[in-house]
Amino acid sequence: MVGWTGAGLILLAYLLISTDRVTGRSPAYQWMNLVGAAGFTINGAYHGALPSASLNIVWMGIAAAALWRIWKRRDSSTSAT
Repeated sequence: MVGWTGAGLILLAYLLISTDRVTGRSPAYQWMNLVGAAGFTINGAYHGALPSASLNIVWMGIAAAALWRIWKRRDSSTSAT
């Protein structure tokens, strides 16, 4: 179930960005990728699919870094006022 939820979130994120409903700078998009990749990581590790689990750990890192940049950008814009 965790793997299917992860797959659904990543597919939904891809659908939303492909139809211009969100951007790469959208926290919702990045959260869907982070949580989806976490589901894939858990599923891959459970089934011994180490390449898949490793790829999704990197995917999570990319999403986490993007969320950090989004948060820092918002924090700096609100503190400047």
